[in-house]
Amino acid sequence: MSPRKPRPWPDAPAPLAAPVVDNHTHLPTHVGEIPRREGVALSLEEQLERAREVGVTRMISSACELPDFDPMIELARAHEGVRVAIAIHPNDAALHAGCADPSPDGLVPKVRDYHVPLDEALAAVEARLGDPMVVAVGESGLDYFRTADPGREAQKESFRAHIDMAQRVGLPLQIHDRDAHEDTLAILDECASVDQRIVFHCYSGDAAMAQRLAERGWYASFAGPITYPANSDLRDALAALPRELVLVETDAPYLTPIPWRGCPNASYVMAHTVRFIAQLWDVTEETACDQLRANTEAVYGSWW
Repeated sequence: MSPRKPRPWPDAPAPLAAPVVDNHTHLPTHVGEIPRREGVALSLEEQLERAREVGVTRMISSACELPDFDPMIELARAHEGVRVAIAIHPNDAALHAGCADPSPDGLVPKVRDYHVPLDEALAAVEARLGDPMVVAVGESGLDYFRTADPGREAQKESFRAHIDMAQRVGLPLQIHDRDAHEDTLAILDECASVDQRIVFHCYSGDAAMAQRLAERGWYASFAGPITYPANSDLRDALAALPRELVLVETDAPYLTPIPWRGCPNASYVMAHTVRFIAQLWDVTEETACDQLRANTEAVYGSWW
């Protein structure tokens, strides 16, 4: 048997030429959420300090399970540069509706004490959208990879409710779309307003879908998978999009970019993804940073 490959926390990359924003991450609200690798659990403070040092000066952390809402908002209050997106994740929406059938990927989801009825969970989202730390509704959408058929109607109900909430309060909407492209687009076409700010977080579609987003003025946010050699569809999608509709993210602690794939992810590691996008665009690093930051501020506004 070959020895296990080490998967440590990534080294901090060289600082970027200009500041950028990680528009979708999952910061840890307690130490139990921090991956421990090679005996090291990199603290929240150390993750944020490394991010600032490399030029990822701001970030939006998604709270998409009911118990995380208030701790994430308080985390943002305590840490400069952090803001929050809040929603019921589509896979949790099914559980709030009592649907716990085995998922297509083989997992058996578990309904927990905090899975109150879906209408109560949605009301909890709406009750927090006026908090100044909350700058987006999300992530909401459809996930056909991890939710079986009986739970998908609950996902659609939840998705429509989040679209409506985002419209009424004037916040952008972060979309979770996994193996559900056509239904996701159909519901947005049905429910979203023409001028609604919509971001497909961790974009997973192809170039043809990217063109459909561009026609509607919707944004695609790219994470570490765009750097993986097999994902030529993502690189084609980036090429098909107007540059002013492109955002960048980590979705940390998941989806770490090359050359650290398989290791824990954090906002500071996003510098690798930014540099990869600059190469694909054939522009200087500073130009790419300026474009990505301007795009992010067009969606979410600016905070310091």
